[in-house]
Order: sequence, then structure tokens, then C-alpha cells
Amino acid sequence: MASSAFEKLETRGTLTKTKRFRPGEESDKAAHMVKLPKGAKPVNVSLPPKAQVAWRMFGKFVQARSEGNPELEDNLLKAHIRLRPEEYLALAWMNTTFAAVGAVVAAFVASLFLFILSIPITTLLVIFGLVAALPIFFSYMYAFGLPVGYHGKPAGMAKKRGRKIDKKISGAMSFVSAMASADVPVDVIFKELSKQTIYGEVAREAEWITRDTELLGLDILTALRKAAQRSPSSKFSDFLQGVVTTSTSGGQLKPYFLVKAEQFEKEDRLEMRKKMETLGMLAESFVTVVVAFPLFLVVIMAIMALITKDPTGSGFVVTLLYVVVGLMIPMSQFGFIFVIWNMEQEG
Repeated sequence: MASSAFEKLETRGTLTKTKRFRPGEESDKAAHMVKLPKGAKPVNVSLPPKAQVAWRMFGKFVQARSEGNPELEDNLLKAHIRLRPEEYLALAWMNTTFAAVGAVVAAFVASLFLFILSIPITTLLVIFGLVAALPIFFSYMYAFGLPVGYHGKPAGMAKKRGRKIDKKISGAMSFVSAMASADVPVDVIFKELSKQTIYGEVAREAEWITRDTELLGLDILTALRKAAQRSPSSKFSDFLQGVVTTSTSGGQLKPYFLVKAEQFEKEDRLEMRKKMETLGMLAESFVTVVVAFPLFLVVIMAIMALITKDPTGSGFVVTLLYVVVGLMIPMSQFGFIFVIWNMEQEG
């Protein structure tokens, strides 16, 4: 064969055009041989179909205006979004443009319908502006202006992964300390940890460490150092950095693993106690704000409606009573439900 599958993979246009090197990295490293297990075949990982369409439509546009975005690149890596910053920006531009075009079409259809109904032209222009111009403005601001846009989504997903890692790290450290007690090497410990799907995102982080050591040929300390830099969890990052520091300073890893497992277990208990105290406070607030206060308010307003001699005042009190029963009470209940659900997601 004139060229191997690896050579084809390295000479793809999208890779050579978007590949960049950070300050301090060497751009002239020669190609090196990576030994794969017997029977393994190279896999050509392509972009998702939607991302491919976005790259064909906006790839050159993004490349011409891209000046490098290390923060976005780090967030994409921490969120495990397998797109380069240029590809992600192209996808954001495509989604935003389609949303803007859809808003204009919807505004045109609504204006045409209202024109048939003989609505004044001034009203038509106002409606067209609200239906078309504002969605276009907010869609582009969402994608390219506000932090919740193209910067915020990867960062938000990375923080979500970090919370999931923190949630599972105590059990994962118990597994690591048990393996270390049996004098298992560090690289084997993380390889076995990557197979334990019960530990969720911690297992995925360990899987990337195993990839670095077995596929990319890095030594275990370098792989752990890179994993500490790209981990979205500060707890897991500190743990990995501690492993590297302990190893390079000549310390013993077995006591370190046991101490960290005990530390994370204590932190979990404290976090659980704090959560239970917060739930207790929310339960007391729920009884006061959602049960007792609306009940007294409804009784008082009903009595006021009965004793008021003025029909207008009585009607106003009855209207307020409908607002309290039909709007205030359900909204307060849904508010408490959302707060408790959000606490559960963060935990």
C-alpha cells in the first residue's frame, strides 16, 4: 500500500488546517511509531454529520477570523466535547444563522396573516420587529456575546462533569486505596478503575489516563500530570497532582491513597450533613410560605369580600383571591420544587 491508514488520517485537510500548537509546545516533532495490540486496527474518527455540514458552510469563515482561543479549547477538553474550537464555532454560527432565518420567516408569515386581517401598518412593523429582529439579536448575542453562549456551554458542561466527579470520587478513592493495599502498580490501578463504570466520570478520567499511557506512549507520571491539568474537578486534579508530587519526592503512595480516601469520605459526610440541614430549613420555609401563609391570606380575603359593602371593592378582593389561589400558590410550590431539584442535580 502506498500510504497507510495512519498517514491518510494525518493528512486530512481539516486536521492540517486547524492544528495549532500552544506556547512552549514543539511544532517540529517528528512522527513516531505507536505500537498497537495484536489485531488492532486504526479507527478514523469523523465529525458528526451536523458538525460536518457546519464546517463545510462556515469553516473558512471561522478560520479567517479565528485568532486562537485557549480558554474555549480547555473548556471543550474538560467537557469531553470532541470538537476543535474552530469546528465548535462553525457549529455555533450555523445554529445561530438557522435560528435567525427561521425568525425572519416566522415574522413574515405572521405579518402577512395580520395584513390580510387589515391590521394597521404601524402595528405590523412593531410585530415584525418583535418576532424577527429581537430573536435575531438575542440569538447572536447568545452565541457570541454573553458568557452563556459559545463560551458558557462548554464551561457549563465541564462544571457539570466536575460535580459528577466530586460525587463519585469518594467511592473511587476507596477502590484505589484497596488496589494500592495489594501493591498494584499505579498504571494498573487507573486501568482497572477505568473499567469500573459504576464510578461514572471518574472512570472516564481514568480511561483517558490509560489511553495516554498505553496508546500514546506517555509515562504514568506525565499522563497523571496532563490529566490533572485537564480535569474539571479541583478535587480530582489535586489528588492526581499529589500522586505526582509524592512519587517524584520519593514518598510512598499507599499511605497517600489511604489518607485521601479517608479525607474524601469525611468531606462526603460533611457535605451530606450540610445538605440535610438545608433541606430541613427548606421544609420549614415551605410550611410557612406555601401552606400556612396562603391559607391565612385566603381566609382573610374571603372574609373581606363578604363584609365589604361596596360591590366594586368586593369584586376587586375576589379577583385578588383568584390570583392568590390560581397563580401565587402554584408558582411558590413549583419554586420550591425547582430549588430542591437543583440541589439534587448539584449533589
